[in-house]
Amino acid sequence: MCIVHDDEYSKEDYWEYRDEPYFRLSHALKNIHIISVDGISIVTAAPDDIPLFVDIINQSYTDLSVTFEQLQGYTQTEAFCPELWIIAIDHANACAVGCGIADFDKELREGIIEWIQVIPAYRGRKIGQLIVSELLKRMTGMAEFATVSGKVNNAASPEMLYRKCGFSGNDLWHILTKEE
Repeated sequence: MCIVHDDEYSKEDYWEYRDEPYFRLSHALKNIHIISVDGISIVTAAPDDIPLFVDIINQSYTDLSVTFEQLQGYTQTEAFCPELWIIAIDHANACAVGCGIADFDKELREGIIEWIQVIPAYRGRKIGQLIVSELLKRMTGMAEFATVSGKVNNAASPEMLYRKCGFSGNDLWHILTKEE
């Protein structure tokens, strides 16, 4: 596997690799548009909420899944910040409908959005924007900027969500894996 910035990528030079392009956007943590969604609130996750995160993430994807051990591992990293693990709650149905996980790199003073999920039945209601804006608000004063990355060819169009939340940029990376 190799990772190549778009400026240095040529399909002819990497013809023997499978290319998965990723976007990377940034936010200056200024002019954060805070939204609200009727009946939905955001709470900080408790340490024993990891199974709930696993469930929400796995409900949100058809092409990948995470395990308890993987998410537990996030909590053991230098960048783990418990205030940046949040859950969206639907009060009418008393259930979790989405979640967000972000990291904080103390050395770079960078907030890094890792996971934003809304379960399929609740999509299209601006809950994703609510989760992102809440994470950005929590990063203010802590981080100097925030970043997010994701697959360019994702049917859920996460790049559009982040741009609606004030992220900008045109950074593109190619994750290249050898064809077998």
